[in-house]
Amino acid sequence: MPKKVKKRFYLDYGLLIPYLILSIVGIIMVYSASSYKLMQDGANPASAAIRQAAYLVVGLVAVMFIYKMKVSVFQNRRFIMFAIAVISFMLLLTRFTSLGSRAGGAMGWLSLGPVRIQPAEFLKIMVVWYLAYILARRQDMINQHFKEATLKPIVLVSGLIFLVLIQPDFGGAAILVLITLIMLLASGVNYMYTLVVGGGGVVLSFIMVQLIVLTRGIFFPGRLKYIYRRFETFVNPFSDPLNNGLQMINSYYAINNGGWFGRGIGNSIQKKGFLPEAQTDFMFSIVIEELGLLIALVLLGLLLFLILRIFLIGIRSKNAFNSLMCIGIGSMILIQTFVNVGGIAGIIPLTGVTFPFLSQGGSSLIVLSIAVGFALNISADEKRRQHYRQIEMLKTTFQENKQLLNSRD
Repeated sequence: MPKKVKKRFYLDYGLLIPYLILSIVGIIMVYSASSYKLMQDGANPASAAIRQAAYLVVGLVAVMFIYKMKVSVFQNRRFIMFAIAVISFMLLLTRFTSLGSRAGGAMGWLSLGPVRIQPAEFLKIMVVWYLAYILARRQDMINQHFKEATLKPIVLVSGLIFLVLIQPDFGGAAILVLITLIMLLASGVNYMYTLVVGGGGVVLSFIMVQLIVLTRGIFFPGRLKYIYRRFETFVNPFSDPLNNGLQMINSYYAINNGGWFGRGIGNSIQKKGFLPEAQTDFMFSIVIEELGLLIALVLLGLLLFLILRIFLIGIRSKNAFNSLMCIGIGSMILIQTFVNVGGIAGIIPLTGVTFPFLSQGGSSLIVLSIAVGFALNISADEKRRQHYRQIEMLKTTFQENKQLLNSRD
């Protein structure tokens, strides 16, 4: 059988189909959420959806390219370090040159002609990739010499997170910290580390939130006061309904307007100037308003199915790199989902993180596509390994039976 057919034979439709459904629904919802404002501005009402569709095409090309590569190519240290250096340079350009542009309080966008890139998004997948590579190589050291095995990787990743922190993008930095912790705890370290770090993280987070609210943000300089205002809004958005609490309140209105069955696609009220960034940070609120809570839960369930499928591939994998890569990718998408949904539901403070696949955002969609491409390739690699193991077992069984028959003769 030709090699190309074999690769297609191992394609994991449990990953591919949810990815395609969510991405296509995302294009439809981007059009619905952005068209009214674009018409008001005299622009093409479909321009945002067209751009999102173009980014999906780029993402699909990335998926196909990554899927066709051998998994061993992903474990080339020079290639990984070169990619990290490029993204680090892009982050520095974004923060310290005129090529960077501000959005939501952070210098998060790098303008390269007509193309705008969000380097922090690409850093997420690179941190997963680097940690999967380095921790897989040090499996024999981790349980016995955890500090020696992880010190240099932690220092490097901390430096990368610092580049995001100085944007300042605290939401993106927090996601990178959580991804790093999960991958370190999944690397084979004693389970007591998981309990101590997990419990300590929950307690420390609660204390930090209370400290920020009680001190009214006195530790934040003027330019970073918006961080305190997000915490203040989280506690009581109706304390400042026309300014800092505006987004949260209108998000609640959108969810309430939608009810169980929604107002119908295109019929959102809140997208008509009431809810800023409706097509990005608050896309899931618009989904609930237009499609209803039931359909929104179906889409959320489809996304969780995709995440659990990626986790399952990682858990079942016999290869350390494949396992850590899938755990990292699943964690990245899960954390982004929780941060977005938690923010619009008032469970955690708003961070400006988009909803995976559905929200408008070229960098986010391309990075998620790259992540799915990695997962598809690893799934195919695991299926091929399992297939070869089964063939070897059948050969061994055949040889043993043959020898048994010969001995009887």
